[in-house]
Amino acid sequence: MSKILIVEDDELLRDALSGQLQQLGYDVRSAGSVPEASALLEAQGVDGLILDLGLPGPDGLSLLNWARERTAGLPVLILTARDSIEDRLRGLNAGADDYMTKPFHMQELHARLQAMLRRSRLPAFTGAPQPPAPDSVMLGPLRLIPLLQQAHLGDEALELTQREWELLELLVQRSGEVVTRDDVLAAWRAAPPEPGQTAQTVNSNALEVYVHRLRKKLDQSGLTIRNIRGLGYLLEQRRA
Repeated sequence: MSKILIVEDDELLRDALSGQLQQLGYDVRSAGSVPEASALLEAQGVDGLILDLGLPGPDGLSLLNWARERTAGLPVLILTARDSIEDRLRGLNAGADDYMTKPFHMQELHARLQAMLRRSRLPAFTGAPQPPAPDSVMLGPLRLIPLLQQAHLGDEALELTQREWELLELLVQRSGEVVTRDDVLAAWRAAPPEPGQTAQTVNSNALEVYVHRLRKKLDQSGLTIRNIRGLGYLLEQRRA
C-alpha cells in the first residue's frame, strides 16, 4: 500500500481528496502548512507527495526544495490553482515530477499519481543496479512482459488499460484453453480498481466491453479471442 502525503491548506479539499485516495487503497497522511508537512516527512517516510503551492506562510516550492535536499527520489505531484506557464516551469524546474491545476478530475489525478509512483520504482529512478531483461511470454507476434505489465506486437507496444492487461495476461497464460467469465471477474476483483471504478463496476457487461476492445487491439496480430458460448473465451491463432 503506497503512503501518500497531501499538503493542502483548503481543509474541505484536503479531506475530500484524502477520502477518495483512501477508497482507492492508499495510506494517506495530510498537512495544511509547510511546517506541519516537514514535521511529518521527518517523522515518517512516504512514497509520494501531492503538494499545493499556495500555502499560508512558506509556500509549496519551499517545501519542495527542502524535500529534494533530503530525499532526491521522492515523487512529487504539484496540485495548485496557479496555472501560468511561469508557475509550471518554476514547479517543474524545482524538481516536481508532475504538475496539475485546479479544478481537476479525480480520474486524471489518480492516473498521474499511479504513473508517477510506477516510474519511481524503476531502476533508473531508484539508482538500483539494472536487472537482467525481464522474462517474457511469446505467442505468435505477441510478447508479454509480466513483470513490467507490458505487451508488444513485434516492435510496437500495445496501449492497454489495467483491466485489458489483466484479461490479456490471463488469456495468454492459458492459451488454447477456455477461460471462463468467472475466472476473469475473479482476477479483476482481486486486483486494485482502475481510476473511477469500484469492485461493483466489475461485472459481465464490463467484461464484454473489454473483450471487444482487446479484439480490436489484436486485430493485426493473427490472434483472435473466440467466444465459447456458455463457457467463456479462448485465445488462439487465427486460421488462414
